[in-house]
Amino acid sequence: MASGYWQTGKADDHAVFNYFFRDFPFGSGYVVFAGLHDFLYVLNHYRFDEASLDYLQGRGFPKEFITYLQQLKLSVEVESVPEGSVVFPGTPLVSVSGPLLQCQLLETVLLNQINFQSLIATKAARIKQSAGNKAVMDFGLRRAQGLGGLQASRAAFIGGIDSTSNVWASKEYDIPASGTVAHSWVQSFDSELEAFRVYARHNPDTTTLLIDTYDTLNSGLPNAITVAKELEEKGHRLVAVRLDSGDPVKLSKKVRQVLDEAGLDYVKIALSDQLDEYSIEELLQNGAPIDLFGVGTRLVTGNETPALDGVFKISEIAGHPTAKRTDNPRKQSLPGHKSIIRLFDDQGFMKGDIICLQDEVEQLNSNRISPADLHSDLPDFDTFSILPEQVRYSGDLNDITNPHASRKFALQQLKQLPEGLKRLKNPDRYPIWTSEGVNQLKSKVRQLS
Repeated sequence: MASGYWQTGKADDHAVFNYFFRDFPFGSGYVVFAGLHDFLYVLNHYRFDEASLDYLQGRGFPKEFITYLQQLKLSVEVESVPEGSVVFPGTPLVSVSGPLLQCQLLETVLLNQINFQSLIATKAARIKQSAGNKAVMDFGLRRAQGLGGLQASRAAFIGGIDSTSNVWASKEYDIPASGTVAHSWVQSFDSELEAFRVYARHNPDTTTLLIDTYDTLNSGLPNAITVAKELEEKGHRLVAVRLDSGDPVKLSKKVRQVLDEAGLDYVKIALSDQLDEYSIEELLQNGAPIDLFGVGTRLVTGNETPALDGVFKISEIAGHPTAKRTDNPRKQSLPGHKSIIRLFDDQGFMKGDIICLQDEVEQLNSNRISPADLHSDLPDFDTFSILPEQVRYSGDLNDITNPHASRKFALQQLKQLPEGLKRLKNPDRYPIWTSEGVNQLKSKVRQLS
C-alpha cells in the first residue's frame, strides 16, 4: 500500500486515522487504555535500516521507493487519551494525522501494541477489583506469549496489579518485584525442612514458603512453623506461606487456624493456582483468609477473550471526510477528525461520552456552545472534559507514559466509574452519543459516495 501511494502521488496527501475498539472484552463494562508508551517508542525510533531495505528491494519494490524509505522521517501528529484512561467502544482514542503513507505504515504497530496492553490492563483491573485491599502479584511470565510477557507485566501494573515476579519488567519499569520459591527448590534438598531452613537463612526478612510440595497440613505447614519460630529467635519474621494446590477455602482456613494457634498471626497466606477475577471473588465470598494472590495464566493471556478488537480507520483524506460503510453495521466507521466529550455528575462519576468533531471542540473551548448543544437528548450533567489530548512523541516518553503515573490515573478513573459498570457479569451499558456535527457529516459522506 505504501508503495502504491508513492507511485500514484498520494504519499503526502494529508490523512487522519482513528483508533477505536468495537466490543468489550471479558463481558466487561469498560476498558483500561494502555500500550501508548511502546507505540510512541516505535515512532521515536522509526527507520529502515540497510538490511531491511535490502530485503524489501529483493521482494521487488522499486529502487526509487527504497531510496524514499531510506530517507523517510516521520512527520505525523498523535492525539491520544492518556494511558490509564477508562474508555468505551466506538470512541476515538488515538488519532494519527499526517502524510497518508506514513499513517498507513503505523497501523499494524499501533494495533499490535495498544490492543494487547489494553486487554491485559483491563483484565488486571477486574482482578484487582475482586481482590479489594488484598495484594495481587503478577505470576504470568512463564505462560505469556513469548516476549509479550514484558508488556503484559507493564499493562497489568497499570491496571492495578501490585507487583510482579517478572524481574525484567521490574528493572525496565520500576515495578515492585515479588515472588516465592518453586517446588523444584523444595525437591532439590534431602528434606522439606532443610529446604525451608536454607532459604530462610539466606532471606531472613523476605521469606515466603511454598508448603504444598508433599503434604500441606502434615508436612509443609508444620515445617514452616518450625522455621518461623527459628526466625523469631533471631529477630526476624516469616512473611507468608503459599498454597498452590488443593481446596483453597478449606486449606486456607485450616492454615490460618494453625498459624494463629502457634502465635504466628502475622504470617500471611498467599495463594496461586489458575486464579482470575471470578475465582478470587468466590474465594473471598466463602471466607477464605487469603492475604496475597499470585495470578498468572489467566491474567497475561487474557484467557477467555484473547484479543481486543481495536481497529485503525481512515476518517479524512486530503481535507475530505471519509468513512467505511460496509454491509455490516458493526464494522462501519465515522468520518472526520473527532474528539470525545466526557460528562460527569455532581459527584464526579462518569455520565457518558459524546463523539464530536474538532470544530465543535473549538466552539466549546471558546464558550460559543455547551455540550448540551451537541446532542438533543443528553442527561443532566455537572462538568465535562475533552479527550483526547495532543501527545508529543519526541523527547522523554516517561514524561507522558510513566507506568506509575498511568497506574495512578487508572485507579483514579476507576473510582469515577459508576458501580453498575464495574460488575463482573452483566454490567450496565455506558451511554455514548454522536454529536449533531458527526451525524450531519456522516449523512453528507453517504450522499457523496
